[in-house]
Amino acid sequence: MTEYGRGPGSEPWHPEDPLFGDGGWEGQQAQPGQQAAYGGQPQHYPEQQQPQHYGDWGNGQQAAYGQAQQQYQQQGHGQQYPQQGQAQQYQQQYDQQMYAGQGQQPYDNNGWATGTHHQAQYPDPADPYGQQAGAYGGQQPDYYGTPEAYPPPEPPSRRQAEPEPPQTDWDPGPDQGEHAFFAGGGDDDDDSDDESGDGRGRGDRRGRGGGKPKKRRSGFACLVVVLIFGGGVAGVGYFGHKFFQDRFGDAPDFAGDGTSATVSVEIPKGAPGSEIGQRLKAAGVVKSVDAFVAAQADNPDGDKIQAGAYLLKKQMSAASAVEMMLDPKSQNNVLVRPGDRNVAVYKAIDEKLELSAGTTAKAAEQKYKTLGLPSWANDNSEIKDPLEGFLYPGTYPAAKGMKPEAVLKEMVTQAANKYDALGLEAKAKALKLDNPLQVVTVASLVQAEGKTTDDFRKMAEVVYNRLDLANPETYGAVQFDSTYNYVKKQSNIDVTESEVKGNYDPYNTYTHKGLPPGPIGNPGDDAMKSTLNPTDDGWYYFVATDGVSKTEFAKTHDDFLKLKDKFNDSRGG
Repeated sequence: MTEYGRGPGSEPWHPEDPLFGDGGWEGQQAQPGQQAAYGGQPQHYPEQQQPQHYGDWGNGQQAAYGQAQQQYQQQGHGQQYPQQGQAQQYQQQYDQQMYAGQGQQPYDNNGWATGTHHQAQYPDPADPYGQQAGAYGGQQPDYYGTPEAYPPPEPPSRRQAEPEPPQTDWDPGPDQGEHAFFAGGGDDDDDSDDESGDGRGRGDRRGRGGGKPKKRRSGFACLVVVLIFGGGVAGVGYFGHKFFQDRFGDAPDFAGDGTSATVSVEIPKGAPGSEIGQRLKAAGVVKSVDAFVAAQADNPDGDKIQAGAYLLKKQMSAASAVEMMLDPKSQNNVLVRPGDRNVAVYKAIDEKLELSAGTTAKAAEQKYKTLGLPSWANDNSEIKDPLEGFLYPGTYPAAKGMKPEAVLKEMVTQAANKYDALGLEAKAKALKLDNPLQVVTVASLVQAEGKTTDDFRKMAEVVYNRLDLANPETYGAVQFDSTYNYVKKQSNIDVTESEVKGNYDPYNTYTHKGLPPGPIGNPGDDAMKSTLNPTDDGWYYFVATDGVSKTEFAKTHDDFLKLKDKFNDSRGG
């Protein structure tokens, strides 16, 4: 807002301002480089002289104004003043407004008054301030004649009879410090005067003592504050109580061991207690997730719940549900162990799904192409079971009501993902094998014959060395008892030489050189990794010398015969 006696951004006018002279109302000689006020002549305030025209505006001379303008701009003020002709017009308009309500006549077009008017009374020269209006809020004469710098004075009807108080930028309110919200200021104040076109803002009205009386609303405001505060306290109390109940109160739970109705629930691998609780609640087994999580934490064996499918009762207490899930009888899972053949897996699925014997084997034979086998699987027409070696070891859900092909597909998918991660296609070439299927086949032999991880690596080397047709020990004959046992669907360690040599099945490595047409079981992680990383020590032979778990290796046929004698001794023969 632009106040009287100052331009936008300027400081209050002071008697020492260059436009007033050098420190008082009495004219003094201008300092070098400065122009004396009022046309450059000493001011003696003679009585009944020609009216003062603020820098010779009345006679068309603008020397004093020009100097004042230059000084004013040099002092850093950003106010731009109009040209001479425009300045004269603004001065005439201003004077007409200034004296219109006081019985004085305005100027004519030449700047001279069209009639007489009273001479302005000058203050006592001895008083440096005299009757000068305060810089803030006083009615300082317009020494520059620009309406942008000084808005026109109020109409006479808005003037107050009493002296005007000094204007300030802060309105302390009726009690000299009362907050505007309780004093009636704020949104209820009438701001229409700011847009009335008189160039004044609310700060000007406050400074001049004018404007509408302030409206008081302290009582209503206090009531609003009390209501808001009271409502907030009530809301906090309600939600705090609910939070306490949810977090620290007893979780909803069923009572007892459940109803006669049963339901199968599948728990994925690595599921935390909260996820298990969510699945049980969705199936209607427990009443709340929190109850199950609490019961699992209270049970010493609660963290031993395994992935798989469980046959549980509906509406069980959380503690009963935990106990039942820890009971192997409730687990509807099929466990594929490393080295298991497919015939054993098919039988286990039939039992878990409560299907007639042979149902899963028939589904595997008819639907194996739809179960997600890799493109390189089943590339040998002599393969007995296309899924052999692709039912990857692990635990899989198998609950009543599920389709056998759905259970098989989970296993095949796991195997395909594992083999792809191992990069079997590239590894097959590095190991001088024909295709990735042969890698799985070697791993199945290693799994069937070895007992430990160290055994697996040595066993893999034995296979690779024997596959070399140029080796002087076996000339390409693998000769593993496990291949004959696969043909016979047995696991017999006491196989006679006459038995194996009298069987000509393609899987029998005693009567056929090289690898069997396909895997003879489902190898696990250790066997697969050992197959890809065999030893390089020159092993060609091995014998389970104790007939159970101890396997010893030999590099020559003579050493092999010694190990064979050791085995026979352990058998009492």
